This record gives sequence, C-alpha cells and structure tokens, in this order.
Amino acid sequence: MKPNRAPTWRVSAAALVAIATLSGCATNNPRDPLEPYNRAMFKVNDTIDEVALKPVATAYKKVLPSFVQTGVNNFFGNLSDVWTGANNLMQGKGEQGMSDWTRVALNSTFGIGGLFDIASEAGLKKHNEDFGQTLGYWGVPSGPYLMLPLLGPSTVRDTSGLPVDMAANGWSYVDPSRTRNIGTAVRVIDTRANLLDASNLLEGAALDRYEFIRDGFLQRRQSQVFDGESSRKALKEANEGPADAKSIRAAYADDAPATDAAPAATPTAPAPTPAPEAAPAAPAVSSETPSK
Repeated sequence: MKPNRAPTWRVSAAALVAIATLSGCATNNPRDPLEPYNRAMFKVNDTIDEVALKPVATAYKKVLPSFVQTGVNNFFGNLSDVWTGANNLMQGKGEQGMSDWTRVALNSTFGIGGLFDIASEAGLKKHNEDFGQTLGYWGVPSGPYLMLPLLGPSTVRDTSGLPVDMAANGWSYVDPSRTRNIGTAVRVIDTRANLLDASNLLEGAALDRYEFIRDGFLQRRQSQVFDGESSRKALKEANEGPADAKSIRAAYADDAPATDAAPAATPTAPAPTPAPEAAPAAPAVSSETPSK
C-alpha cells in the first residue's frame, strides 16, 4: 500500500510559508519588507551575472572598437528617446518632451539612424523617463523595494509600469524575431559593459553590497521621479517660484526688520524746523535802516 503523500506536501508547504513569514518579520527597513526574498533573488542575479553576463560584457568591451560601442549605445538610446518624450509630455513637461522628439528627428536623419548623437552636440539635453517615473510624478507611491529576476532593482510601482514600457519599446516590434532577439541581447550586453567600472569598484569595497545597491537605487529613483527634488510639491514650487507678494516677503523674512524700522525713523521728518535759524538774517535788514 502506497503511503499518502498529500499530507506531507501540505506540511512542507505550510513550513515554507511559516519560514517566509518569520523571515519577513526579521527586517527592520520599512522600505524593504520583502528583504529575505530580495536578498535571495539578488544572489541568483549576482550568480548569473558572474557566470555569464559579466564575462561576455568584458569581452565585448575589450574586443569591439570604442566607436562601435558608442554607435550601439547611441542607436538604442535614440529609440528610447521616443518613449522618454512621451513620458515627459504625460508629466506635463512639454518643453522637455518636444526636445526629446526633436532629438529623435535629428539623430534619425543627420545621425544616420541614431548611430551618431548629433542632437547632444546641438545642445539638446538627453533625458531618461519611463512609465514608472510618470506614475510617481502624479503621486503613485513607490511601494516596497523589489528585486526582479534578471532585471534587477525595482519597486512595486515601477514593476507595474514595466508592461507599458515593454509595449512602448519600438525594438520589440522588429521582424524577423531573430534580428529582434540578437538586438536585444546586444543591448543588454552593451548596458552591462557600461557598468563594468562601477561594478568592479563596488565589488572591491568592504560593505553589504545588497544594502548599498538598494539604498542607492531608491535614492536615485526618487531623484529621477522629481527631477532632483524631494517631492512633486517641491518640484512645482521650484519651477513656479513665489506666487505673490506675501510669499516673496516670506522668502526674504530676514530683511523684514530693516524694512519695518524705516517707518520708525519718519518722526524725524520735522527736520525742516531749522528754518528759525534764518531769523538772524533780520539784523542784516535792520543794518540798512540806519542808512536811510
């Protein structure tokens, strides 16, 4: 008679849930309540990177001439400018959005399909925006920190925006699929090659790499969402400045005492009283009277 394995399976599942629950309670960081899972996924990603991605990216950087690497980076950067411009417009930043699309027009034509970044030389600054940043700009909270398989650091909000970003990626519609897959692999390798120096420096530092990457990502992400400000309100105030005379006076509150002190000096206005000193001029007239 075969033993019934169903109860064993249920017990094992319950044990795993209990372990995950207890380990989840062990973290004290409110931004990272999923830390046990995130650390495990970080180790998986780190292993894949060390075994496969980093060696290929190192060979890519050593073998290919620098101008070829620059061309690859420019080409995919030009494609991303299309979606960046759309996100800037969705955030109400019309000037930046039109600048991004102007970059695409210049680089796609005079830059030979984006291989040359003519727009940057013309003074058009490159931006980097995605749908997660657009959601954050309009007040959607970031939610917990989340380490994604292969994709790396993210948040719950940014992860929810990934399907939109993927659908808006022009390269995902390239046919045939073989060309699309090769291009995607080259793009990933090129991105990893650009991070080699930073990753080597991080690996040589004596610190908790998981915490360093997490805290750095969250801080950088907030800066990206609000263009360097701490919140959307601060960004709006920075763009608009003081709205009226009251806010201007509040901005220069340190100068208020000097301004208020001026009216106190007005009682000295009767300074014209020295006029009585003109009375001594009368003797001059009287000196002429004897001559009559």
